[in-house]
Order: sequence, then structure tokens, then C-alpha cells
Amino acid sequence: MIARLWHGYTTPANADAYEQLLRTKILPGIHHVKGYRGAYLLRRTVGADVEFITLTMWESMDAVREFAGEGHSAAVVIEEARRLLAHYDEQSVHYDATWCP
Repeated sequence: MIARLWHGYTTPANADAYEQLLRTKILPGIHHVKGYRGAYLLRRTVGADVEFITLTMWESMDAVREFAGEGHSAAVVIEEARRLLAHYDEQSVHYDATWCP
């Protein structure tokens, strides 16, 4: 199992809209990718920003490549999300998930 970790930051004014976009369009849209095994969405206020962390779970690095392409570490951020984000990680980080609940 592979865990893909990514951070995005938005303003408090855009935070609810961004979370709604994640919940209704972005994360459900990933379900069609073979090997996708779910996601965790984390949110917190950090200074003047609202931080979102997505932790997506994948059965293999091949599944990650199916989602993100050959440059599998590059962030996958749709234009609609870019308009709501103040800044974000350009790269995702991948971990071997050695224990999953």
C-alpha cells in the first residue's frame, strides 16, 4: 500500500469552497482510477492560512502513476482548485504504508 501526501493552503475566505470542491468533485473523481483505496482529508488554521492535507491511499506505485502520470510525484491540481489556493506543494510525497487500520 502506498500513501501519497500533499499540502494545499488557502485563505479563510476560500477554505469552505475549497473543501466543498474536494469533497464533491476532486476526491470522488479519483474513484475511477484503478488501485485507488481511499483518502483522508485534514484541515487546520495555520496563521493567516487554512492548510489542507490530503493523504490518498493506493495499492501500488503503478496505481499512483495511473493517477499522476509518469512524473508521479508532481502535484495534480485542477484549475478550479488553483483559483482557490494561495499556495501548495508542487510535489507529493509517497510512503510505504506498513500498517493500515
